[in-house]
Amino acid sequence: MARIVSVNVGRPKPLAERRGQVMMSAILKAPVDGPVRVEGVNLAGDDQADRSVHGGPDKAVYVYAREDSDWWSELLGVEVPNAIFGENLTTEGLDVSGSIIGERWRLGTVELEVCQPRLPCSKLGLRFGSLKMVRAFAQASRPGAYCRIVSEGELQAGDEITVTHRPEHGVTLALVADAILKDRSLAARAASAPELSDELRGELKPQAA
Repeated sequence: MARIVSVNVGRPKPLAERRGQVMMSAILKAPVDGPVRVEGVNLAGDDQADRSVHGGPDKAVYVYAREDSDWWSELLGVEVPNAIFGENLTTEGLDVSGSIIGERWRLGTVELEVCQPRLPCSKLGLRFGSLKMVRAFAQASRPGAYCRIVSEGELQAGDEITVTHRPEHGVTLALVADAILKDRSLAARAASAPELSDELRGELKPQAA
C-alpha cells in the first residue's frame, strides 16, 4: 500500500551566507504530527523564501519517495532523513519519480496533480553540505514530484495514497528532468505532455521545435 510516511513543513530560515548576505531558504523543513491543511499554494505552516523560483500553483506541494532517499543513503554512505530534500511529503510504496505528468493522487481528503520534476539548485547542495550534490541529483534521474492542488483538504502521516488518474501519454517526471538536465533529444517527447507546467514547457519548446 502506498502511503504518506511523513508530512514536512518549514518557514524561511538562514541557510548560508554568501558575499556578506544571508541566504534564506525554506528547505529546512521538519516533520509534523496530526492533520495538516492543504490549500491555496501551500501546506499549513509551510512557505517559500523566494517565490520567483519556488512555490506557486505548479509547485504547491513537493513529494519525494522514501525509497529514493534510501538509495541516496546507500550511495552517499550517510543517513538521509525524511524532509532533507525539502519535500512536503515523504512517501513509500509509490514510484514518485516514475509517475506520469498529469497523474492524480488522493491523499486524505486532498487530491494532487503531478505537473513537473524538481530541478536542483545550489540550496540543495548547501543542505547536504556539498555543492557536488547539485550535479549528482541532476544525474540520478530521481527528481521527485511538484504537484498542483486539485482539491483542498487535510492529510497526515499514515494516510493511504491512491492513484485516481493516470494519463496515457506516458511522459514521466524522470523523462522531463532528463530532457532538461541530461539529454536534450528528449525535449519533444517531454513537451508533449499537456499537463506539464508552462515554466518547463517554455524551456523545452525551443528544443522541441
